Amino acid sequence: MEFIDAKTIISGYCESSTWFGNNYNMNIYKGCCHGCIYCDSRSECYRIDNFDMVRAKKDALALINKELRSKKRTGVIGTGAMSDPYNPFEKEYKLTRGALELINAHGFGVSLITKSDLITRDIDILKKISSHSPVLVKITITTSSDELSKKIESNVSASSKRLSAIKQLSENGIFTGILLMPVLPFLEDNEENIEGIVKLAHENGAKFIYPAFGVTLRQNQRDWYYKKLDERFPGIKQKYIEEFGNNYECRSPKANALWKVFKMECDRFGILYRMNDIIEAYRKGYGNNQLSLF
Repeated sequence: MEFIDAKTIISGYCESSTWFGNNYNMNIYKGCCHGCIYCDSRSECYRIDNFDMVRAKKDALALINKELRSKKRTGVIGTGAMSDPYNPFEKEYKLTRGALELINAHGFGVSLITKSDLITRDIDILKKISSHSPVLVKITITTSSDELSKKIESNVSASSKRLSAIKQLSENGIFTGILLMPVLPFLEDNEENIEGIVKLAHENGAKFIYPAFGVTLRQNQRDWYYKKLDERFPGIKQKYIEEFGNNYECRSPKANALWKVFKMECDRFGILYRMNDIIEAYRKGYGNNQLSLF
């Protein structure tokens, strides 16, 4: 793996953003080798060359330690939006684990996004963080079928393994749920898939599911996605062209009907699905400690 220079890793403070209440963002890795056919981070606007090659920021842990010491406010640090913190190289280099140890030592909270069951390795540290600050784990699952997940997310843990990770995390008191996004039109946007995911989420202890019934496509990301559709799902690309043209937002034609089914099933199982409710629930009991001035 290549190491690249970086001047900073953790963003400036944000007063409880609308995206899961994150106060800071952190990206240790750049690029991703998961091979998901729909990944928005491929878009030209992010300026990530050789996207499929994972690189890590040089002296990341020393830099994170320095930045955390300099922050005037503690808060929830989000990671995983641009590059999965549990890519295959993390098993050897343990940079995410090291960052979590520093986050714990400096009294911050954390909000993680991943598609890897490797996160269960760090349950011990997540439990330590949760003893003083909010912890939120979001595991992306877009299909209940392992066979389909292998086609659309080639190099990640199968859906069943991700659900098992949710169960392990939940059983250890970690507030964990599902990012049900993107729900790919003409591939995953059917009632059977949505009902199946909600049922499995309940069976494995997920506290929430946050959905997006559709996919966004722009710039070279669209070219990549269409290429993969032709390779793995012949005939589906033409449906996208006819339905969406060059639209950025490709909302499932069934979105309204799927939302009704999704909401009904979540209400039946007591699973949260609205952003404000999720933020309130995982931060409950911590007061303003995570936002205190040093």
